[in-house]
Amino acid sequence: MERTQERAGAGGPQEPAPAHREAGTALELLVHGVGGTTPQEMLNDPRTVRITGDDTAAVFRRAEDADAEQRPGDHRGEPVPEAYVWCNLTSGNGSRALWLLLLPFMVVNLAHWMRPAAHGRRRAVRLYGLLVRLAGLSLTVLLVAAACEVALDLTAWQCAGTLACAERHSWLGFLSPQVSGGGWWSPPGRRLALAALVPTALTGLLWYLSLRTWNAYESQQPMDRGDEPDDDTGRTALGRPGFWYGRRLVARLRAAHTAAGLLTVAAAVGPAAARFDRRPGGPAVLDTLGWLLTAALAAGAVAVVAVVSRRGRSERRLDRKLDERLVRRLPLAALGLLLLTLVYAGWARPGWESAGRLPGDAAFGALTLAQGLLVVALGVVAHALHRTRPDPRAAMRGLGGPAVALLACALGGVMSGGVAQRVSDWLDGTGASLDGPPVLLTWQASVIPLLLAVLLVLCGALARRTVRLARAERAAVEAGLEGEPGDPGRTRRIARARAMAALTDRGPLLVAVTSATTLLLGTAALVGALTTGEVPAEAAEGTYAFAHGAAETAQALGSWLVGLGFLLFVTWGRRAYKDASARRTIGILWDVGTFWPRAAHPFAPPCYAERAVPDLTWRIATWTRATGGRLVISGHSQGSVLAAAAAWQLAAPDRKRVALLTYGSPLERLYGRWFPAHFGPAALTSLHHDVDCWRNLYRLTDPIGGPVRLPGDRGPEVDRAPLKDPLAYGRTERLPLPAPILGHSDYQADPAFAEERQRLLARLRPGVPAPRRTGQPSEADADGAQGSSGRSSA
Repeated sequence: MERTQERAGAGGPQEPAPAHREAGTALELLVHGVGGTTPQEMLNDPRTVRITGDDTAAVFRRAEDADAEQRPGDHRGEPVPEAYVWCNLTSGNGSRALWLLLLPFMVVNLAHWMRPAAHGRRRAVRLYGLLVRLAGLSLTVLLVAAACEVALDLTAWQCAGTLACAERHSWLGFLSPQVSGGGWWSPPGRRLALAALVPTALTGLLWYLSLRTWNAYESQQPMDRGDEPDDDTGRTALGRPGFWYGRRLVARLRAAHTAAGLLTVAAAVGPAAARFDRRPGGPAVLDTLGWLLTAALAAGAVAVVAVVSRRGRSERRLDRKLDERLVRRLPLAALGLLLLTLVYAGWARPGWESAGRLPGDAAFGALTLAQGLLVVALGVVAHALHRTRPDPRAAMRGLGGPAVALLACALGGVMSGGVAQRVSDWLDGTGASLDGPPVLLTWQASVIPLLLAVLLVLCGALARRTVRLARAERAAVEAGLEGEPGDPGRTRRIARARAMAALTDRGPLLVAVTSATTLLLGTAALVGALTTGEVPAEAAEGTYAFAHGAAETAQALGSWLVGLGFLLFVTWGRRAYKDASARRTIGILWDVGTFWPRAAHPFAPPCYAERAVPDLTWRIATWTRATGGRLVISGHSQGSVLAAAAAWQLAAPDRKRVALLTYGSPLERLYGRWFPAHFGPAALTSLHHDVDCWRNLYRLTDPIGGPVRLPGDRGPEVDRAPLKDPLAYGRTERLPLPAPILGHSDYQADPAFAEERQRLLARLRPGVPAPRRTGQPSEADADGAQGSSGRSSA
């Protein structure tokens, strides 16, 4: 129905473009989309020069246009093309593919920005952010706990303490009491203290990666607009001065999450020794020290939660302060407490032997339960926010954020359980000598086949619907032939492209079914683990033969599926490190997933927009003020989202001197539906009001781009009617060879692109250049100097 309505008249009649007015230099600032490109491709010229920027992100022009401002008459009414290339912010380094292993952190960070639009519900909005940050903290604890499970429990406690396992793995011989003959490292406490170096190193690596990217991304300051009325920034937080400057928050969260990781390691080591010391007749000094360390761990956990619970971001101003004492002292205090715990656990305790699983088996159950309660509470808050300002286009009626947060928690649990299960199988060999990982992890892996079965059924239903839609689209394609002879094969290909593009609009259904099924199966796994205390195959013994066989099959298949999934993650990451094409594919994932600042998790991949948006804002503002010329921001795909964010960040007078041309844009189709508080109807309407003029181009065959759908009569003013794709059904005088189905690419090949760009330029009113200051170079001179010093062939 939506596609039919879009064909029928989005865009209205197209009036002829007014005659162009010669008014100095006009500039078209091109911003590419996902996957990246080269300046030569964007400018359609092999000779390009860098005007400003560095090797990470820069602005390029054709060599002949480097000094176009000095020769305004050379272009005869055509704008000077200028390309902003930002692909190296996301996919320029092969090592960044390893961020795939931290995918749950990125997903939970997205949930923070998916809250519904609300008016006058400040406390509910803050509670929503708090719940997401707590969910992010639980994922950090889960990751470090999984590392502790592998290094401390499975390796140091179980395998090194079992003769058969230690003999099978000779590198563990010095930790085994029997193999080493009671060597210095053989006591359980010392084995745990040594193995604790692995999760501690993992925590340190996460801290280092976050610190390095924090210095590179969060340190880029947006343009300071000074005191500006709140109403002038529009109805979205993306226009606030401090939105793209989350330096203080990320530093505070990094300190809290680092401390949480270190405390998790201490909590995995200390209780085992404390439990042995509390036996009747145990040493009183060690018993007292154990209680003191336990109290200190509890106090540290409270401090971490308190830091995470503090108000998140200050977006209404550039917050340049840093909580230096907190950022330094909290991780150092946690590290000191960990060292004390390791010394305490390594103290000699005659008669202490490792048996069974490491104490703390219930920790995974408690963590899973806490995550479930956080997600349910998040859903309640999101529903309340959505009811205050219902948006019919919002994904899942405003519950997209809770659903994505649930998937992040499930993904973290599956990855953690899969690694533990695979390591246990590798260490155990025959499966008879070790108790294995916690029961809950095995239950969680066992429900994976059921989840995949549900998804297969859903994909089958979507495929059937796509086939039906393709048949319906054939009639629409044939109706637009305008007397041309039909070609059944070509008609089917065009109809299939339109039907496949429409699958994007079914994304909310897929996420809703996946998250609901995950919640139900996760609850069943938690209940099964807590009530039986056994793995599914053992719990089903004595029941019907079919039930027992199904439980054994699900347990074995789930374990292998999780291990295979993790192996694919690692393999893909290694391949991307060496293969540029694979690195480009992963870069596309980051282009979409890392647009948003790190507001919920400091270990998520960094936000490239905190560099790209200030870059664009500075370039647009300085050029328009220095030249008084007209400027069109031309954004394709994800580049249109960056262009819109940059337009919101401009000062009010500067916004009125630029036009916006978007094509293949996901502004409403993806961002408007999944991030309604920031790209909903009110936000996009404010963008249309703020910039001088805006036009949006899209095709029915485009799986990413779509109409903006502004409410009322503003929609046709922004959205042009869907572009024809292919440009010609058959062979024509202008296109004698068969025209390809373009889909999401090559919008500039359509004559409508140049027509709309010319119309936008004609509507813009030239401004007055900023006056030169005596004794100081003007902004135009600064740009020219920058260009002359930085021009080099790309």
